[in-house]
Amino acid sequence: MIFMRPFLIIALVFCWAVPGNTSDTRTPAQTILDGIENRYAGKSFSADFLQTSTLSALDIDETASGRAWFSHPGKMKWQYLSPERHDIITNGTELWIFRPEENQVMRGDAARFFQSGAGGAFLSDISLIRKNYTVSVKEATQDRAELLLEDQSGNPDIHRIIIRVCPKQFHISHVTTVNAFGDTTHFEFSNINFWQIPDDLFDFTIPSGVNVIEMN
Repeated sequence: MIFMRPFLIIALVFCWAVPGNTSDTRTPAQTILDGIENRYAGKSFSADFLQTSTLSALDIDETASGRAWFSHPGKMKWQYLSPERHDIITNGTELWIFRPEENQVMRGDAARFFQSGAGGAFLSDISLIRKNYTVSVKEATQDRAELLLEDQSGNPDIHRIIIRVCPKQFHISHVTTVNAFGDTTHFEFSNINFWQIPDDLFDFTIPSGVNVIEMN
């Protein structure tokens, strides 16, 4: 069973190219972050993902895959297709975790679980990076760049995030999150598509007869 802490739904990688303008006074981290914001701010997109989650204390790895949708501000849908089907959906206000094979829906307050960009929320509002994290360059080559995001809010669910970006397009290809206990979640994204996603994709109507568990 995939680890069901809401913060485990996040991780991304980007690639970049540094402008050749020698008069540019921005730091490398600012240059990369500017490129990411220009590509993602206020936009909606979808992508396939491969997730690897590691519980460090037990030395256990688990993998999962599916497709995810993001829309500004705060709207997300993670549809897990393997190893078992379940959906994590939020319209920015409410959160639903639907497990059809268990005939169960967990319902809660989105703000509680996705505060400060946790749980992948920064992907649906890229401005949360500057607001909630100290950003530095972890690695920079001709082929890729990695940003290190260090949490400033004291949130134990997200201690730091590593984002990788690719040159020119600033598409996110990988994300790794680390919590206060050293547990990691790594996401690899592919087939990224920017398009106008209908808002109703991020709402969920609870089916009749499903067991509802309140998470608040």
